[in-house]
Amino acid sequence: MAVTKKTIPFNFIIENLFSVNPIVKPMFWAYAVYVENKIVLILRDKDDVDSGIWLATNSEYHDSLKEDFPTMRTIELFGNGVSSWQIIHKDEDDFETSANLACEFILKGDKRIGRIPKPKKRKK
Repeated sequence: MAVTKKTIPFNFIIENLFSVNPIVKPMFWAYAVYVENKIVLILRDKDDVDSGIWLATNSEYHDSLKEDFPTMRTIELFGNGVSSWQIIHKDEDDFETSANLACEFILKGDKRIGRIPKPKKRKK
């Protein structure tokens, strides 16, 4: 059986962030993108309602981000209610433009995108 190497979806985003040395890690059937000590994005391409770019943010920034990303919405996989994580779906007309803008914000250190992950609990 041949082993296939998985490719990172929307690789142009990693190229856009190259100057800040992004770290990419597999996570939840997707790829998490870290810059410095923050998770900034998750890249997911599964041909479903939540495939695209997940923005790591906080609910206090949703309104201002919605001005910059009009098609941004809450991730449906997380159930009812509003999640801190927001998505720009890959099938939106403005997907590539929005993805590039998100990269610009990350490069400028925009505080609205990025979260410091909770420390992992040590096993006893």
